[in-house]
Amino acid sequence: MKNSPGPAPTPLVDEALAALSPALRRVLDVLEARGGEVTVNEVAAELGLHHNTARGSLDALVDAGLVVRSRQPARGRGRPAWAYTSVAGAGIDERTRDYLALTTAFAHHVARTSADPAASARQIGREWGAAMAATAEPPTGSAPGQRRAAGAVDPDRAARTEVVRMLTRGGFGPEPSADATRVALRRCPLLEAARSHPEVVCQVHQGMVEGMLTVRGEDPTGVRLLPFAEPGACVLLLPDAVAGPA
Repeated sequence: MKNSPGPAPTPLVDEALAALSPALRRVLDVLEARGGEVTVNEVAAELGLHHNTARGSLDALVDAGLVVRSRQPARGRGRPAWAYTSVAGAGIDERTRDYLALTTAFAHHVARTSADPAASARQIGREWGAAMAATAEPPTGSAPGQRRAAGAVDPDRAARTEVVRMLTRGGFGPEPSADATRVALRRCPLLEAARSHPEVVCQVHQGMVEGMLTVRGEDPTGVRLLPFAEPGACVLLLPDAVAGPA
């Protein structure tokens, strides 16, 4: 697995911020002030930058693990534009290091002692994801069993968006497709353990997503996590329809 493609480790936030140039810091400040998705054009206009300079700065912040990007919904012809969001708080801080060391030890232990490490890890992940989702605000339009009214928020998309939001908070650097059915995970908070024991760590992460959906009354059937699936990312596949019965 050492030579396999895959995500980068989730960075230490303090170190990543300290390494920023003043120019990148100003770009990050714009994103943090907006508090949501920002386009290249918006950053360029606010800071008086050339479009290519703004895009290069935003991509550098993505590489540093401080910003995530996602495709905006398609509008007319051509590829949808990228939108950028600050996730500076989603990296690892110093207090988390001991927790990650403990989790890595857990992965080694499950791999050695469980008769079915993948199944054990996935169940642990489901319980973890359910606990995360239970403490989060439910996304608009995702009430279990809710019928879809004309013009209402698509509950399938709302559930997928909520998963992406929680993965962002977890330090996974998710980069979703326009409909959020395919999510590239650019960062991994447990990368070293995942490379050593993918049958444990990656199954924990897949189970975590299943638990997030299940606790909200969604059907997680079809969720798949493809470890080290492409250069620079693992890939999470979310089902096209995860809402409860209509």
